[in-house]
Amino acid sequence: MSDAKSLELHARAEKIIPGGVNSPVRAFRSVGGHPVFISRAEGAYLYGADGKRYTDYVGSWGPMILGHAHPAIVEAVIEATRRGTSFGAPTELEVLYAEKLIELYPSIEMVRAVSSGTEACMAAIRAARGFTGREVIVKFEGCYHGHADFLLVKAGSGAMTFGVPDSAGVPAPTAKATTTLPYNDVAALKKLFDERGAEIAAVICEPVVGNMGVVPPEPGFLEAIVETCRAHGAVSIFDEVMTGCRVARGGMQERANVRPDMTTLGKIVGGGMPLAAYGGRRAIMEKVSPVGPVYQAGTLSGNPVAVSAALAQLERLDPSVYARLESLGARLEAGLVKACKEHDVPACVQRVGSMTTLFFTQGPVRSFTDAVKSDTARFGRWHQKMIARGQYWPPSQFEASFLSTAHTEADIDATVAAARDALVESA
Repeated sequence: MSDAKSLELHARAEKIIPGGVNSPVRAFRSVGGHPVFISRAEGAYLYGADGKRYTDYVGSWGPMILGHAHPAIVEAVIEATRRGTSFGAPTELEVLYAEKLIELYPSIEMVRAVSSGTEACMAAIRAARGFTGREVIVKFEGCYHGHADFLLVKAGSGAMTFGVPDSAGVPAPTAKATTTLPYNDVAALKKLFDERGAEIAAVICEPVVGNMGVVPPEPGFLEAIVETCRAHGAVSIFDEVMTGCRVARGGMQERANVRPDMTTLGKIVGGGMPLAAYGGRRAIMEKVSPVGPVYQAGTLSGNPVAVSAALAQLERLDPSVYARLESLGARLEAGLVKACKEHDVPACVQRVGSMTTLFFTQGPVRSFTDAVKSDTARFGRWHQKMIARGQYWPPSQFEASFLSTAHTEADIDATVAAARDALVESA
């Protein structure tokens, strides 16, 4: 089927929207071709502007754990909308939402709703700085925590030097307060704290990286972050915007049995709506206004329509959901591994639960240094062949794919068959 409509829409969009998209990865710049404009979605499928159906492995970048347009969530949104779309005032729904998050995440004693993962991470770090009275933030290479100025930072000339801006428009003094370390490197973390521990307010990490492709933590890495922060009076922050309620109901901290000081959440806990949250130990969260001196506010925070969608989704996340996702994920992983071996493709498949990445490098990928060895040109060719076969895979080598309970075994098998053919044609 022709994709002329998407081409036409993209040409129109490029004249009035930077790159023709409202978030960079959607532009398909790293994989070639042009973005598919979507007209609707249902279950495990997207439908392009030209009517073509795609099996979706992006899932709106994670939140669609039950599939698109789940009837219960749609109904919750409709009912909430009838009562009013926004009040700018407290509601019982917000209380129910906070209680649900605290039930799912025992490390969270108090929580505040916001509108995006970026906002959640920005606010959590501000709270950590307010609580500790310190300024330096530690993050890890390849981890993404939103587009706040002090988080768009790359490493300096050495692994533990001051950070430098990773984006135009970020002031150098702002970046200087953020230090970047290699992911999974406990020795580097401890060395930094030995040298500068009294300056460090917080360490923020993705407990399973999804923003350089799926990179799981090495045994002991998450524990080292929490323990080292505790020993030096710093705040450990797990950015579970992607992994929260995805790799387990209680996120990676449940799966790994590790409790950080603070947690940021988004995507699944927003039910597919613009809703996120941050929370943690009571002593830290009581520094947040109006109780404490750390200011944070938002007109649409805790929006009743968004919270209604979130509650409808969260109440359906029972153990059977994760058993099904694990089964589907294992089937997809095994199929991709077999396809790569059959055709002698230098690649590796990395998966945690329903998050999967096919890296076009020998692997295993343990850090950003490993990830960037991937053959991105071949990934781009492979991606174009997958799109042509109706498989909507993330348009970047350095992103995770996501499954939903709406996917079927037949969907997975068809995707693996398409991937096998695409591997041959992209050689």
